[in-house]
Amino acid sequence: MRVLVTGHLGYIGAVLVPLALDAGHEVVGIDSDLYAGSDFGAPPAAVPGRRRDLRDVTGDDLAGVDAVIHLAALSNDPLGDLDPALTDAINHVASLRLATLARDAGVRRFVFSSSCSSYGAAGDDLVDEDAALRPLTPYAVSKVRVEEGLVRLADREFTPVMLRNATAYGVSPRLRCDVVLNDLVAWAHATGRVLVRSDGTPWRPLVHVEDIARASLAALTAPRDAVHAQAVNVGRTDENFRVREIAGIVRDTVPGSRVEYAAGAGPDQRSYRVSFEKMRRVLPSFTPRWTVRAGARELADAYRTRGLSTADLEGPRYRRIGRIQAELARGRLDATLRDATLDAPVS
Repeated sequence: MRVLVTGHLGYIGAVLVPLALDAGHEVVGIDSDLYAGSDFGAPPAAVPGRRRDLRDVTGDDLAGVDAVIHLAALSNDPLGDLDPALTDAINHVASLRLATLARDAGVRRFVFSSSCSSYGAAGDDLVDEDAALRPLTPYAVSKVRVEEGLVRLADREFTPVMLRNATAYGVSPRLRCDVVLNDLVAWAHATGRVLVRSDGTPWRPLVHVEDIARASLAALTAPRDAVHAQAVNVGRTDENFRVREIAGIVRDTVPGSRVEYAAGAGPDQRSYRVSFEKMRRVLPSFTPRWTVRAGARELADAYRTRGLSTADLEGPRYRRIGRIQAELARGRLDATLRDATLDAPVS
């Protein structure tokens, strides 16, 4: 297929693109590349693409495209909280505009990177795709609204698939240290402290970034009847952990480290245990390969090899909200997060 990947230079996209190429797909990308210069090791793979704001995509960008994997977004709760109205404009409104353009251009499969955070305060019981959605943050609300809109856009020729990814972890050429496992291993490596920022009780399902990428590719080729206008949780049912359990895994992985709780750390309302049994049925060609314990070892080895420092953790390089705030301060971005240097070819 000719596949358009939005956010192809981001945390997931930088892992997904080489896998898509290996699978024989022709890949083109669209990315505002706000995190240029934040490479962790080798830069992302080069594919034809444009530096373009998601809000400015045109029908021409979809010409000749068979499928879209839509990753681009303000990518976590801190970014979403920066300006909720802006989060809605980018994550929700611009995403549905992209999907409409794709449908009108004859794109047949649209894979949307959604989130298990949509389940919000779900308690201790396992939730599946039929459970009530209780989004607690502007980021999670935006994901729910896109899912609802995609279902309305679905027709006989246009098949959207909504992948509700568990919390991502793992090494990427565009590393993030603002997701829980990556963050805990980074602090353990750099300081010897596994720094927990809540009381450790919330539940989180976790999934490796490579498995998210592989699930996205599986959704491209899954039988239409199995995935048409369907939400699918992506992860492993046996990889649901309380945050304190994740911290214990990190302590066991990084020699000499110890678990500490941040001063004043309290409960986090976002807590959800998720079932991934539907994924096994509708994406039979995909099986997750990674576990949290293996991912913690991968991260610790990569941080040690590449010399990740405390300055890296405290600065904006690997934290999305920090990078955005730095670019706002130096004037590269305006108040709507638009970049005057965009719309130039990029690969």
